[in-house]
Amino acid sequence: MKKRFGIALSLMLAAGTLLGGCGGQGGNNAGNKDTFSVAMVTDVGGIDDKSFNQSAWEGLQKFGKDNDLKKGRGGYDYLQSSSDADYATNLNKLVRSDFDLIYGIGYLMGDAMKEVAKQNPKKNFAIVDTVVNEPNVASITFKENEGSFLVGVVAGLTTKTNKIGFIGGMEIPLIEKFESGFLAGVKAVNPKAKVEVQYAGAFDQADKGKAIASSMYASGIDVIYHAAGATGNGLFSEAKDLKKKDPNREIWVIGVDKDQAPEGIVKVNGKTYNVTLTSMVKRVDVAVYDVAKRAKAGDFPGGKTLEYGLQENGVGIAPTQDNIKPDVLKAVDQWKQKIIKGEVKVPTNRKELQQFEASLKK
Repeated sequence: MKKRFGIALSLMLAAGTLLGGCGGQGGNNAGNKDTFSVAMVTDVGGIDDKSFNQSAWEGLQKFGKDNDLKKGRGGYDYLQSSSDADYATNLNKLVRSDFDLIYGIGYLMGDAMKEVAKQNPKKNFAIVDTVVNEPNVASITFKENEGSFLVGVVAGLTTKTNKIGFIGGMEIPLIEKFESGFLAGVKAVNPKAKVEVQYAGAFDQADKGKAIASSMYASGIDVIYHAAGATGNGLFSEAKDLKKKDPNREIWVIGVDKDQAPEGIVKVNGKTYNVTLTSMVKRVDVAVYDVAKRAKAGDFPGGKTLEYGLQENGVGIAPTQDNIKPDVLKAVDQWKQKIIKGEVKVPTNRKELQQFEASLKK
């Protein structure tokens, strides 16, 4: 009797699960549900990388709060990746948890996203920082080169040694956009400046970021821009350590993805300093929020690529501008307008950078 009851109960539960899932999947039908759930898988930098992943999570949290969703299954949530081996596993976990929209945060998740999206054609996905050509995937990209150009202008007009540094995470096309835009901005306003470029080979190794920064600052570099995720935390650590040793030394960090002014605060002998010159803000939070809002309304942009640049207010310099001189801010705005009007084409790779530098000499 107990065995029969158990079998019957299992069949009832299975039927309930099947019926419950029928209305939640597929194309643009998410907006027809009474409830909406959304989740994301982080890159290896983690949810508290003070950069890219954190910005995405902040956008998701705001969406959850604005729509009275609770953290967890049936509301909004995230899964953290320790390595690239976790990407497909975590995406599939969220599929099984029946979230209506699932984000993959980061360029490196492209292959895993494509695989999982093809296996689950009725589920909606979104990928940040790369393009996945599947009808059920919305691809969110940014013109990082444009925002990086502006902080390059800041660096070029602020340096006193004419020695500037760039620390990248992994040497991939995406980070090359940051590098190329930054170098173009520096050269546009300060042709005499030299920019040293180094890659850490990882987005989650602060010790490597610190070691590279130590070498750069020791060589006389006074401004370093990073596009290295949590690896960049080591850059901040080194800059603050040097500031503690010599409060009068002018060394600067340019942050990335979000306003990293809070990461640059350092106290020396009761006085507060900030080694963050500015940050290249990449509004991942805005993009994540926008796509979730559209999906909830039944207007999921599956199969489309959404690009956020200066004109869309998707990139730019951070609102915290205390350490930037007024004349530098004026120059930044002038170059920003030129880019928006199409008068300046910002390079996206090293080949285009060479062409840009050649045009400056004409």
